[in-house]
Amino acid sequence: MISNETAVKQNLDDQEILNDVLFSQKQITGNYNTSGNECVDEKLKADMLNILRDEHNMQSDVFNQMLQRGWYQTPPAQQQKIDAARTKFQNISAQLA
Repeated sequence: MISNETAVKQNLDDQEILNDVLFSQKQITGNYNTSGNECVDEKLKADMLNILRDEHNMQSDVFNQMLQRGWYQTPPAQQQKIDAARTKFQNISAQLA
């Protein structure tokens, strides 16, 4: 038997729903990315990559809605960390050239 408290909690609020949708979209894009990478058939691969792009767009829309509502906080990047990452990847790129 479900208590009244449990029954009330089953009604998710908008923030919980968007959190769930965003998490689901992250999982979906990961799956389509893997599928696209492992396709041998070029037509199927193109279809998978098109679906992946659409899923990324949906994920971005959900993320932006959460960001606008203050439900997803992203701390600003520290300039020192940005510079360190840029230097690291410039060095890797130079080694590969």
